[in-house]
Amino acid sequence: MTRFGSLFVAFFFALLATWPSSVPAVSTPEMVEIWPGPTWRTVTPASQGIDSSAIDLLVRRIRSGQVGAEIHSLLIVRGGHLVIEEYFDGWNAKRLHTLQSVSKSVTSALIGIAVDRGEIESTDEKVLSFFPGLLSEIRHLDQRKQAMTLEDLLTMKTGSEFHERGSDSPLHRMNRLQRGWLKFVLDSRMRHEPGTRFHYDSGGVILLSGVLKATTGLFADVYADQYLFGPLGIEESRWFKNAEGLPHTGGGLYLRPRDLARFGLLYLRRGRWQDRQVVSAEWIDRSLRRQVATVRQQDGRDVGYGFLWWVWPPPADRPELGDFYAGHGFMGQYVFVVPSLDLVVVFTGGSRTWSGEKRPAELVYEYILPATRPLG
Repeated sequence: MTRFGSLFVAFFFALLATWPSSVPAVSTPEMVEIWPGPTWRTVTPASQGIDSSAIDLLVRRIRSGQVGAEIHSLLIVRGGHLVIEEYFDGWNAKRLHTLQSVSKSVTSALIGIAVDRGEIESTDEKVLSFFPGLLSEIRHLDQRKQAMTLEDLLTMKTGSEFHERGSDSPLHRMNRLQRGWLKFVLDSRMRHEPGTRFHYDSGGVILLSGVLKATTGLFADVYADQYLFGPLGIEESRWFKNAEGLPHTGGGLYLRPRDLARFGLLYLRRGRWQDRQVVSAEWIDRSLRRQVATVRQQDGRDVGYGFLWWVWPPPADRPELGDFYAGHGFMGQYVFVVPSLDLVVVFTGGSRTWSGEKRPAELVYEYILPATRPLG
């Protein structure tokens, strides 16, 4: 080796010795994508650019009952890695948990798959066209009901008076029926022209369960196992169903929190799972777009709605993050998808008050987003 070569090698190793031994790695789109296999790859939050001390404080506050909500699990995924998995109140990773209305977001994916496969022609199709055998029996049939489309069901703009307020609400009465859910929902009176006003309507999502059966020949639970859960590696699920076998797509799904995180990662990756496009990117984009610009003001934030997904604005001090998205269910079930931060957050819970139910969204703003370093 020449004298110059020897000096270069010495300089290189001297420089290497001064290099930091541990640099937090933050996933970027240019890096190799990580996917869970049968189990998730687990790493520390700090290795993925998340402030461990802030998340540790959040976990301690949940465990000590200081957050004002009954929380059963908290999972955080970044860069395809599971960086936080905590269970509370006797819950654990093996137990299936009710998802309540997060089931609606899963149902949206199933409808998207059916559209992608050509089993449903488009979201412009009229709802009643899928139920010809019930047409002669439907009550309060008028031009408004005849005009209702699949897109109206997906965006909660059915125009129907169906609601779930109180123990004798249409939803609760339907849930007590052993049979005839579809006719019960279709019998509802119309209040508005479909497509004109947002009105939270779980009955419309029950109709989507019937649409899946009518178009694919499979009940939603079987269809999900074959075309959604199977590709994602979700091996166990449970649905509340009636005696006819019709799954309650409005709120009847049970999954493990780890598997709900898989579903969130699917949406984060725009419908792709490894080398397979499970749901088209076009459907994901339509689902997460503000189809309804503002549904409500929550804690001063304009919350919108897509295709059975809630759309949340970025924190006021970080507008560059853009909107992010959530499947949200009664008692505090959530899967958050934050594309700008390559982040998925899952909460499950058992809160019986609105203040407790909405608390996980506040915790995302208060703890998780501030603790997560931007990409790049």
